[in-house]
Amino acid sequence: MIKIVIAEDQQMLLGAFGSLLNLEDDMEVVGKASNGGEAVDLVKSFKPDICIMDIEMPGKSGLEAAEELKGLGCKVIILTTFARTGYFQRALKAGVSGYLLKDSPSEELASSIRSVMAGRRIYAPELMDDVYGEENPLTDREKEVLELVADGKNTKEIAEELSIKTGTVRNYISIILDKLEVKNRIEAITQSKEKGWFK
Repeated sequence: MIKIVIAEDQQMLLGAFGSLLNLEDDMEVVGKASNGGEAVDLVKSFKPDICIMDIEMPGKSGLEAAEELKGLGCKVIILTTFARTGYFQRALKAGVSGYLLKDSPSEELASSIRSVMAGRRIYAPELMDDVYGEENPLTDREKEVLELVADGKNTKEIAEELSIKTGTVRNYISIILDKLEVKNRIEAITQSKEKGWFK
C-alpha cells in the first residue's frame, strides 16, 4: 500500500484529492495538511511514501517544505497551478520526484504516483521546455540588494548592512531595474518572486 500525505490550502481540493486517491486499490491517504509546516509534521509522524504538495500555501510554502523533507525518505510530488520556471528550478534543487500541474487529467495523478514509486521522475512537459531558458541575470551582490529591498529596507539601511555607500546602493538598484527590464522596485520584487528567484 502506498501511503500518502497531501498538502493543499484549498479545502475543497484537499478533500477531492484525498477521495480520489483513496479510491485507488494500492493507495491510502494517511494525512492531510493545509500548509507546508503541517505537511512536514505529518511526514515525520506518519512516514508516508509520498507527499503531494501545493506550492503557494500560508506560512511555509510547498517548496520550503520540500527542501526541509529532503533526505527524509519521503518522495515529494509538487502539484500546482503555477508553471513557473523559477519554481520548477527550485523544486528540482530540492530533489522533488515530480512536478505536475493541476489542470492535468485526474487519472494522471495516480499513474504519476506509481511511476515515482518505481523510481522514475515525472515533470510536466511544458516546464521541461522552459527550464533551460531562464536564468536569473543578477549577480550575487545584486540579488542580495534586491532581497534587502524586498525585506522593506531603505537605501540607507541597505548601505549600512552591506557596508557600502548609499550611492552604490542606488547604482545597484538602477542596474537591477535595467537588467530585469522593469520600471520600479516593486515590479522587480514581483518578477523575482514569480520566477522563484528569491531564496
